[in-house]
Amino acid sequence: MANTSDGLLVLVPTGLERRRLMDGGGLGIELELCGFGPVAAAARTAQLLATRPVERVLLVGIAGSFGPDEGGPPVGTALEFSSVALSGVGAGEGAAFRGPPALGFPQWPGSPDTADGRGSQVIEDRLPLAQPSSADDGGLLLTTCAASDTPEQAATRLDQFPEARAEDMEAFSVALACALAGIPLRVVRGISNAV
Repeated sequence: MANTSDGLLVLVPTGLERRRLMDGGGLGIELELCGFGPVAAAARTAQLLATRPVERVLLVGIAGSFGPDEGGPPVGTALEFSSVALSGVGAGEGAAFRGPPALGFPQWPGSPDTADGRGSQVIEDRLPLAQPSSADDGGLLLTTCAASDTPEQAATRLDQFPEARAEDMEAFSVALACALAGIPLRVVRGISNAV
């Protein structure tokens, strides 16, 4: 059972997440690991995209909710997100953090010379995803290099990205690899905890 037979590549960050999905009956398709955290997820996704015929990508796994008791996504639900952002690449920490837009250094400057002649977009700290199937989408998923471990840290991140609904550690990296390859990405995360 190859997961790219119809051009679909399904990624999951960790073996634990893959086992839990399989325990629940699986998705009827092979799940490839993209790795834990932003560095592994970007590198592994780029490797898979370079070595397989892929037309679209689906990233599944878990995420933490910003404020499940205050109107954020409840624990135990799943969301498909419409965009991703990255926190942690830039300068400073906490409230003093400055990301790529504030520094004037995009993560990718864009390129006019892709094979299809379309070029690639400038990428700073946000990327749109392929449109969710419903009008009531999950909104913004914030990717971090390390999960928030205190309410104060979560509040600081939410101050910097007020539209964030949940936090993960891989989606932006997978989205960056997909954007550079010109391949659409959808992200569905199960809410496993409060941030």
